[in-house]
Amino acid sequence: MSEEATLDEFAGDEEQAETKLPKSRFWGKIPEGWELVEGSEVYDVNPNPKPDETPNTYIEMDALDTELPWPKYFGERDATDYSGKTFTEGDTLFARITPCTENGKAALVPEMDTQVGIGSTEYAVLSPHLDRLNPWYLYYLSKSHPVHDYAVSRMRGSTGRQRVPFSVFRRELDIALPPLEEQRKIATVLHNIDRSIQKTEEIIEQRKRIRTGLMQDLFTGIGSQSTKNVRLSAVDTEIPEHWEVKPVGDVSTQITDGAHLTPDRSEDGYLLLSARNVRNSYLDLSNVDYVPESEYKRLIEKCNPQPGDILISCSGTVGRVCEVPEELEFALVRSAALVKFDDTILPSYGEKVLQSSGVQKQIKGYQTQSAQPNLFQGQIASLEIPIPPIGEQRTIAEQLDDVGKTIDADLRYKSQLQRLKQGLIQDLLSGTVRTTDTNIEVPEEITQHG
Repeated sequence: MSEEATLDEFAGDEEQAETKLPKSRFWGKIPEGWELVEGSEVYDVNPNPKPDETPNTYIEMDALDTELPWPKYFGERDATDYSGKTFTEGDTLFARITPCTENGKAALVPEMDTQVGIGSTEYAVLSPHLDRLNPWYLYYLSKSHPVHDYAVSRMRGSTGRQRVPFSVFRRELDIALPPLEEQRKIATVLHNIDRSIQKTEEIIEQRKRIRTGLMQDLFTGIGSQSTKNVRLSAVDTEIPEHWEVKPVGDVSTQITDGAHLTPDRSEDGYLLLSARNVRNSYLDLSNVDYVPESEYKRLIEKCNPQPGDILISCSGTVGRVCEVPEELEFALVRSAALVKFDDTILPSYGEKVLQSSGVQKQIKGYQTQSAQPNLFQGQIASLEIPIPPIGEQRTIAEQLDDVGKTIDADLRYKSQLQRLKQGLIQDLLSGTVRTTDTNIEVPEEITQHG
């Protein structure tokens, strides 16, 4: 995108484009100069290879991801001996089974070393007619909520393995089709946002690696002048001479978990949290249960989470750790454990030392002893942690918090980009926001096909 056309310009454009009949079932009235066509008029569904094309690239269903790029799986296979679908670069692969369809999985086939590939029967191959439909425009159509939601509504089959019928792609999807030049501009706007999302994800992963390395340095006291050998997590390591190593049970006043019997739930009231809500360094409250006041009072008699206490996921995905935040009243079920450290451990340090690789190795060691992924109170009590003086604990926690705040800011920016993208997909593909009078530099990867 050129400097003259910014993401803010598109995000703030509320002007309605001039519209006329006919009316799309997905997009409403379409703008002047656009066509309303059936999808099968502008793309082929599951095209057959030409006689001289011998596929040798094989894409499994789990290779599809929500964004590009996505991995390739190679193998020597002949399309004439295989019941899968064939595809070539520029085609869109649309997942047609649960749960992938519900997650909106689709992929644009990138440049390939071979002319044609073969893949799973569990996605539809949409091959655009390049004289009318730009491949990137088709890809973003397949990612749009109207098309995706309709495909999900038409799924058929058993509950655990429903599929979108191929008739949806052949006869039931209509497309509001702008001229090719406008298709390319629309695709460019969305492609630029995708690239920003991808770069932000790369930055986040880099910062997470930095944080992991910093944790390793901080919790082993690298750089300290005087060190001693200790055995932590069944591994010999060095820590500063003045640090101690103790089990969690020796430096805590309580280790417990939530309700073992199913509590009486209600539509509202007090929060009832479980392991799914415990994330590393924060509580995820997007999916919660509730209990009435009487049940809440009964539950907190055994396990009463208070600010500064530490929560650990101890069933399912085991070992996520976060500190209980201020001004939040809730009860717990069995899948989450609670640790109340004594005054020798700062809560902010306790949270982070339990996330450290040395402690997480101990937790993983317990998992190998059981078929079910669970962490029990006695195992939590036996976890060994390095303990520096309070001042050093505070310094360690502050350094890790600084990196964590930067990661949180990057995550918020990524979320903003994703919301902007979804809004623009709807606005641009419906013609509500137009790109015709905007100076947009279309990249080569969008112009080379269609």
